[in-house]
Amino acid sequence: MVNFFIHLNPVIQALIATIVTYLFTVLGSALVFPFKNVNRNIMDGMLGIASGVMIAASFFSLLSPAIESANTLGLTPWIIVSIGFACGGVLLFLTDKISSNFLDKYPDASKKKRTFMLMFSITIHNIPEGLVVGLAFGSIPYNNTTLVSACLLALGIGIQNFPEGSALSLPFRRDGMRPFKAFFLGQISGIVEPIAGVLGALLVLKVQSILPFMLSFAAGAMIYVVVEELIPESQANKRKDLMALFTILGFIIMMILDVALS
Repeated sequence: MVNFFIHLNPVIQALIATIVTYLFTVLGSALVFPFKNVNRNIMDGMLGIASGVMIAASFFSLLSPAIESANTLGLTPWIIVSIGFACGGVLLFLTDKISSNFLDKYPDASKKKRTFMLMFSITIHNIPEGLVVGLAFGSIPYNNTTLVSACLLALGIGIQNFPEGSALSLPFRRDGMRPFKAFFLGQISGIVEPIAGVLGALLVLKVQSILPFMLSFAAGAMIYVVVEELIPESQANKRKDLMALFTILGFIIMMILDVALS
């Protein structure tokens, strides 16, 4: 099975990987069937680990290969990487602003209506996350990143998709919606990731010269997600010191796997 995956086209690999990240959203949404509420400590611990994984992946799997690629192409690494990194963060900033404006327009809306708007927000947010995974797999043929790094990157994004799915489906369930309908509405937000993943892989494969920019772009988008969402959410826990240790643990795991297996 592993050998089969290794020899696939990078676009197909990206499609499979982003389907897996989408399935994490599905699993998170499926919590509506056995539960109406989920232990907060478990969710925050998962977010902490995902934060560490994504921070490590941003450097070892994206920024470092972007610098090497820029040098190989005869570009000025610090200019290309800085611009790409900033653009990735700005894109996520703008998507957050757009979705926040939707929520701010309806401060007195019913809980169910606001959850629908939150679903739209997370769906928009998942597009660049799928793009990040696609870029990682698309860069493998250029030897700028490894298959292991790309898979670990997808795993990190998948882990943080799990609580996102439950964050949508569980409120619908608490508001009286039937479990299956709450599950369906919770998981549908992740369906855009495979589409974005394929587009990201195709883009890098077709135009090698933009690889350094796109890798650093993906890193900027990931760091924005971690700083703006994952760490604040996990640190809202009463045991914030323990959640910080989970973040460090996630970083160490990703670093060891990336460096040892690259």
